[in-house]
Amino acid sequence: MNEVPGGYSGKILRINLSDKTTAAETRDEKFYRKYLGGSGIISYYLLKELQAGIDPLGPENKLIFALGPLTGTAIIGNGRNAVGAKSPMTGGIGLSQAGDYFGAELKHAGFDAIIVEGKAEAPVYISIQDEAVSIKDARHLWGLNTKETQEAIRLELADDKTRLALIGPGGENLVPYACIMHGLHSTAGRGGMGAVMGSKNLKAIAVRGHKRPEVADPEGVKAISKRLSDKQSDFWLYKILREFGTGGPELKAFELSGNLPVRNWRDGLFPGVENIHGGVMKETMSVGMDGCFACPMRCKKKLKFEEPYSHDPAYGGPEYETISSLGSNCGIDDVKAVVKGNELCNAYSLDTISTGCTIAFAMECFEKGLLSLEDTDGMELRFGNGEAMLKCIELIARKEGFGKLLAEGSARLAKRIGKGAEEFAVHVKGLEPGQHDPRFSHSRGIGYMVNPHGADHCMNASDEQFKTEGAMAVLKPLGFYEPVPPEDQGPRKVAVFKVEYLRQVLTDCLLVCRLATLDLDYMTIADITGKVTGWNTTEMELMRTAERIVTMTRLFNIREGFTADDDKLPKRFYQPKTDGALVDGGLDPEEMERAKKYFYVLMGWDEKGVPLSEKVEELYIDA
Repeated sequence: MNEVPGGYSGKILRINLSDKTTAAETRDEKFYRKYLGGSGIISYYLLKELQAGIDPLGPENKLIFALGPLTGTAIIGNGRNAVGAKSPMTGGIGLSQAGDYFGAELKHAGFDAIIVEGKAEAPVYISIQDEAVSIKDARHLWGLNTKETQEAIRLELADDKTRLALIGPGGENLVPYACIMHGLHSTAGRGGMGAVMGSKNLKAIAVRGHKRPEVADPEGVKAISKRLSDKQSDFWLYKILREFGTGGPELKAFELSGNLPVRNWRDGLFPGVENIHGGVMKETMSVGMDGCFACPMRCKKKLKFEEPYSHDPAYGGPEYETISSLGSNCGIDDVKAVVKGNELCNAYSLDTISTGCTIAFAMECFEKGLLSLEDTDGMELRFGNGEAMLKCIELIARKEGFGKLLAEGSARLAKRIGKGAEEFAVHVKGLEPGQHDPRFSHSRGIGYMVNPHGADHCMNASDEQFKTEGAMAVLKPLGFYEPVPPEDQGPRKVAVFKVEYLRQVLTDCLLVCRLATLDLDYMTIADITGKVTGWNTTEMELMRTAERIVTMTRLFNIREGFTADDDKLPKRFYQPKTDGALVDGGLDPEEMERAKKYFYVLMGWDEKGVPLSEKVEELYIDA
């Protein structure tokens, strides 16, 4: 198997910023079939090439941008790319994904991945114009926000179609939860990839490509894309997403069910949700909707207002996770403050989830008297104070005053504060959770525990997917026939969770948008992958591929000192909410511990979460 399969270029671009060299390495079909793309390619290189114990913000770390075989093809929602490195947030593997057009443009330029190594002596940006690669001076761009940077680079390159992955001051100042912006409103948000980029003095990667990838069965790919597009036109949820984006009027249902985080995950009721959801934004400040490459859904909000402060529509509008993290989780029901907070995070390249959750944690500390006005630079850091939230974002990005502490994230901040603050710091492995409460969906709690890069809401599953005959229909071909009640945390629940979890890993390798392809089951994934690549693949092969990648990420973390003790939920999730639907809803710690052990068994790991040598060999992992 030496030929390059459809959907791939066969080239990995390696850029060493220390010695200013670039080289294109070739990869064959065996490599791509084994690791597929996205998170798989990233996991392979990080496990193979990083030494244990390196500083995530040192030049030895590698920052990897990787595509999937579907990226840049006619399949809808495939402009995405994955970004990975050793995470400055967790000290383990860091994996994140982003939409926009950057991934498609990189594929059209002729590359399947970029590996950035070393550290530039002074700020630089990388220009990729088809297969021509150059490293350019960016000292004049250092300190600029993301919009100013994008405009300046496009002007220098004389091409306003150039797509960028870039950082603002948050990444430059090495905030551990800085993100990498893709354009101005799509983010590789989790795990601090923006800080890794900043540590390399890399301001941006600018890409322009003109060659579409070849696929094995063009007519078959076209037919699948049409089928998925037609489904978008008919399905009720897609209609809501096209009108409101994520975080629309359904937020009220989230509050009533207990799924919505309120005041540092402590409370349940938040009537102010009626003031901050996407319906309110549409009625009062919308100037249209935007979208990503090859996706007709256009679920990205474009918002504009001038009072009490101006908001630039170029930065889009907040997704659900941001509405919750900067809004309800901080007790804030001022929609303009939430939208402005999202703009600031995008301008400074900060992960809105970790930013909002860290501020919410600090607000509870202030409320409990663990932080004083002297600590907070005189800010009344109380739940509901939108002005204080916005001020905190400014300080975090610059690491000034109290912002220097907030920039550490809730786990490190809790240790600094002491006095019992760790009791209500909400994180897993140092990473704050996506904005879905595991007390509402216990499966989500399993995912938060075992995920290699922390409490990820995407590489996860929900009880809703398993509790009805209709929902379970897609799993029948895999041997699961009956619904599993939400309260069940036994082996059968963990088994269906594992299958769904691995499906999400696949989407992170193929880089398909979860919103654009909500019900993309294993059989359809195998069909799409086969028609693009030309492989006679099956759901069994793809499931094993996902299992290989999860096991590789596990081995990476074990090498960095992680143990089963790190697969644990914060204490807050074992406590009931103060009011609302989950007032009696704390998780059972013994039940969750058993579920974790079941997962280990089903993955072929020992009781301490270490992959068995037989399993490693079975999966063809060279560790």
